Amino acid sequence: MNSNGQDPLILESLDELVTALTEAERTKYGDIIGSLKLKKSALEDFCSWSSESYTRNCITENDKFELILLCWEKGQITPIHDHGGEECWVKVIQGEFREVISKMDKGGELNVVKSTISKSDDISYMIDFMGFHSLENMSNKRSMSLHLYAKPIRNCNLFDEKTGKFVNKDLVYDTVSSFLTN
Repeated sequence: MNSNGQDPLILESLDELVTALTEAERTKYGDIIGSLKLKKSALEDFCSWSSESYTRNCITENDKFELILLCWEKGQITPIHDHGGEECWVKVIQGEFREVISKMDKGGELNVVKSTISKSDDISYMIDFMGFHSLENMSNKRSMSLHLYAKPIRNCNLFDEKTGKFVNKDLVYDTVSSFLTN
């Protein structure tokens, strides 16, 4: 029981997750994604893999949120990036990830301010005022992470290691699901 004397919410399917997110205010998204107890098998239809880069697989998106499954091979990493002003929750489905958060100092240098490791069922949160971040699959195997964005992110700023500057990039999906489009 929670502090209100009610049983805590537990979501066990994507249908339940999407319904809860659709009906809730964004202030509740963290609690909702935290209540998700989903079997990895429920996500198999949304997986795609690439030896070149992690893949971004859209499960569903609407004006309020977007739900994306990222599929990672061993050692794959995102560029350092922001979230186009939107909130992001990452739930580790399988594997172990390192998140590195960096901030720009007054001289324009990017400095690491925090590094954490997340394992299965852990959730991290990011919004632009916290800085920029990157995620890396630390597992010796394929891994999956579920990303919930409060409003879809159409573009973001990526750090270009060669130039030392941020560049704006339009975001694309590797696959788009027909989930809940009937």
